[in-house]
Amino acid sequence: MRASGNRFKAALASGRPIIGLWVACADPYLALVAGGAGFDWLVVDGEHGPNDVRSILGQLIALEASDAALVVRAPMGEPWLIKQLLDIGADTLLVPMVDDAEQAAALVRAVRYPPAGIRGVGAGVARASGFGRDAGYLARADDGVCLIVQAESRAALENLSEIAAVDGVDAVFIGPADLAADMGQPVASAAVQEAIAAGIATIRAAGKPAGIMTPDETLNRRYLDLGAQFVAVGADTLVYASALDALARRYGLGEPDAQPATY
Repeated sequence: MRASGNRFKAALASGRPIIGLWVACADPYLALVAGGAGFDWLVVDGEHGPNDVRSILGQLIALEASDAALVVRAPMGEPWLIKQLLDIGADTLLVPMVDDAEQAAALVRAVRYPPAGIRGVGAGVARASGFGRDAGYLARADDGVCLIVQAESRAALENLSEIAAVDGVDAVFIGPADLAADMGQPVASAAVQEAIAAGIATIRAAGKPAGIMTPDETLNRRYLDLGAQFVAVGADTLVYASALDALARRYGLGEPDAQPATY
C-alpha cells in the first residue's frame, strides 16, 4: 500500500491547479503507462470504463509507485459498492449523478464508519488496512477519505449551493457531457458554457474545489481561468485511439477524414 495520507486531499489543500487524466482502458499494464506520464491525478473509471472491483484493484496495485494521486470513479453511489472500493484501497471516490444535497449527505454516510456513517467494519481483512497490519487505520479512516460528488444535470446545478455545502463533501466535479445532454445542447454551446461557468463560481463560493473534464484544450484553459482547481484534460482511450489513427493515416490507412473523438 501507499504511504498513509490522502494525496488528492493534500493536492487540493495546496490551492494550486492540478491536472489529471481519465484511465478508462481497464487494464493494469496500460494504467502503468498512464502512471508514468507525470499527471497530478488519475481517475480509474468504473462508470464508463469496463471495470469491476477486481479490475480496479489490479490498477490500484499497478499504480502504487506512481506519483499521481489516485481517484476511483464508482459506477453508482450504492453503499455496498462504496464499501468494497474503500476496502480495496481507494481513498478518493468520484461519485456520478448527484442531484441534490440529500444524495450527497447519504454518500458522506456511506464513506464513514459508525457512528458518523454506515460503512461496514471489515478493515481487518481488507487491503486498505494492510490486511490488519495497520493498527491505526480505523481511527483515521474517515478523515483519510476524499469524497467528490459529480453534478451533471440541470437539477444538480439548481441545487449546487446546497450540495457543495454538505459537510463531508470535499469537492464537486461538473460533468459537462451529461449536463449538455440534459440541456439538449452541445458542450461548446453558449448555454452550456454559461451554466458551467456559473457552476464553478457557485462551488468556489461554497469554499469547495471545483473540477471538470474535457479533452478540449481551449475549454480546459478557460475552466482553469474560471477557477476550476482539478481539471482532467483527456482520457487514455481517446489519446490511444487518436495516436493510432494518426499513425495509420501517415501510411495511407484508416479513414482520412475521421474526426477526433470527444468526451
